[in-house]
Amino acid sequence: MEDYIAQNKEAWEYNAYEFWIREAGTPAKRAEKILQNPVGGLKKYAAYFDSYQGVRIANICGSCGKKAVPLAALGALVTVFDISEDNRRYALELADAAGVLIDYEVCNVLEIDRKRFGDAFDVVFMEGGILHYFHDIDAFMDMMHILLKPGGIMICSDFHPFTKIADLLETGSPAMSYFSQEVFEGEMAHARFFEKEIREKMPKCSYRKYTLSEIINSVIRSGFSLKRFDEHPAWTDERVPGEFTIVAMKKVREDMRK
Repeated sequence: MEDYIAQNKEAWEYNAYEFWIREAGTPAKRAEKILQNPVGGLKKYAAYFDSYQGVRIANICGSCGKKAVPLAALGALVTVFDISEDNRRYALELADAAGVLIDYEVCNVLEIDRKRFGDAFDVVFMEGGILHYFHDIDAFMDMMHILLKPGGIMICSDFHPFTKIADLLETGSPAMSYFSQEVFEGEMAHARFFEKEIREKMPKCSYRKYTLSEIINSVIRSGFSLKRFDEHPAWTDERVPGEFTIVAMKKVREDMRK
C-alpha cells in the first residue's frame, strides 16, 4: 500500500503549485472571486449542506482549497486532508487571502490519526475524482466512518463509474471493461494542461477504478446508512452520466439514543 501512496504523492507534488497559479489564478485573485459568492464557489455541492456556521467539516483530498475556503467563508470549521505539500501551500495562501482559517493535514488519508480525529466531524466531504487513488475502497470508507461523529454525514461525490468504459469527461483516462478490477498507471489529473516536454516528465499515478455496486456496497459495509444517491450529467455531454453523489449517515448508537 505504501508504495502506491508514495507514488501518488510524488505525482501530486510535481508542479502542482504552479498549476494552480496557472489555472486558478493567484490566491489573491481566487480569493476575491470566492468571497463575492461563497455558495456559488461550492457549485452543485451546496445543495447537500444543511448548514455551515460552526459545522466541523473534513474535506478529504481537498487539494488547493477550492471548496474548503468557500466553506470556511460561510462559517464552517474546515480541516483538509491531502497528500500534497504543494496543494497545502496554495490552499493556505488562498485561505489567508480570503481572511479565513482552515486546518490542513498533509498525510496518507488511510493513516489519519484516529485518536486525534476519530468521531470529530459533523461532515466528511469529497469531490472531483478521489476514490480511484485508493486501491482498497473498504479501508477508505472505514476511515470516513471513523472520522464522523455519530449522526454525522458523508457527502461523497466522484466520477461516475460509467466513465470507465470511455473517456467521457475527457481527462485522458484509458477505457476499460466496466467490471475491470485492474490497478494501472496513468497520468495525473492535470498533466494534460502542460506542454508535451513537461508532461512526459511528470510522474504517473496508480489508479483503481470501481463499479457503482462496489462503491455503494462498501458504504453499507462500513456501517453507513445510505440517505441519498444522485447521478449528474457529464460536463462534456449532458446525455450521459459523468458524476455521482452519495449522502450517507453514521448511525447513532442505541445507547446514545437513551
